[in-house]
Amino acid sequence: MGFGGGALVASPLSRQLLSLYDDNYDPGNSASVAGGGALVALFLTLGIGYFVIMMFGVFNIRVPVDDWRPDGFDPATVQQKALVTTNHVSAASAIKTPQFWCLWVVLFCNVTTGIGILEQASPMIQDFFRGADGKSTVAVAAAAGFVGLLSIFNMAGRFGWSSTSDVIGRKPIYAMCLGVGIIAYFLLATVGHNSTVIFVLLAAVILSFYGGGFATVPAYLRDLFGTYQVGAIHGRLLTAWSAAGIAGPLIINGFLDREGKPGTLTAEAYRPALFTMVGVLAVGFVANLLIRPVATRFHERSEPTMEAAK
Repeated sequence: MGFGGGALVASPLSRQLLSLYDDNYDPGNSASVAGGGALVALFLTLGIGYFVIMMFGVFNIRVPVDDWRPDGFDPATVQQKALVTTNHVSAASAIKTPQFWCLWVVLFCNVTTGIGILEQASPMIQDFFRGADGKSTVAVAAAAGFVGLLSIFNMAGRFGWSSTSDVIGRKPIYAMCLGVGIIAYFLLATVGHNSTVIFVLLAAVILSFYGGGFATVPAYLRDLFGTYQVGAIHGRLLTAWSAAGIAGPLIINGFLDREGKPGTLTAEAYRPALFTMVGVLAVGFVANLLIRPVATRFHERSEPTMEAAK
C-alpha cells in the first residue's frame, strides 16, 4: 500500500518543496519549471527524509520466536490447497521450473499494462476529452487529481486483491485481474471517450489490478516454492518488473509518437496502444492458466534450516 500510495504523497510534496526552494516556481502551473538548485535541494530533502523513515523500520523489525504462529492458524489447512506446497525449492532450482517463467510472464504482462495507464494518465484524460477546437474539457488541475485517484486505487488494489487471494487462491485472483483487465482495456479504447465517469472508473479498475498483482505475487511464490529462499526467488522474479518498466512506455509511446505529442491528441490516437495492451493481458492470462504445482524433482531433499536459508 505504501508503494502504491507513495505518488499520492510524493508528487504534491515535491511541488511544494520546489516552491519553497525556488520563489519563481508555481506549483499550480504545469508549465512552470524549477531551477537546478531547487531540484538539488529537493532530492537532498527527500533523501534525508526517506533515510530517517527507513532507519526507523530497520531498528524496529524483529524475527519471530521459533515456532510462532498467528492465532487460529492451522498448518494442516495448507495441505488442502492444490497449488500450496509444504515442500521447499531453492532459488537456483526455482528458475529452472516452468512455473517460475510462467509467473514471470504473468507479472510482466500485468505491470506492462498498468504502466501503460500510469505513465500517460494526466495527458491521456485530457486528450480523451478534447473538443473540435483543440481544447480539453478536463482542466490540468483535474488531470492531476485523476493521477492522485489512480494512486489511491493502486494502493487499495494491493490491499484488497491480495487479501482476497488469501480466500480464493492466487491463480483465481490473477485470472480475474487479467481477464477483467482485458475487458476494461477494451472498453476504455472503445467507449471510454463517451464519459469522464466511465473513463475514470475503467482506469481505476485497471490500476487496482496493477497494484493487486504486485502484492499477490510474493504469496504466489510462497505457495509454489515454499518459504526457503522465497525472498531470493522474489528478487529474481522482479526482473519482470524491470523489463515491463521498459516495455510499457515503449509500447505506449511508440504508438503515440506517430500521432503527435501527448496533451495534444484525441482518443482515436490511443486506441492502437490500448488494443495492444489487450493482447498483452491475454498472453498473461494464458500463462497463468498454465501454472501447475512444481514437480517433486525440484524440491529440497531435506527440510532446509534457517542457517541454510541465510
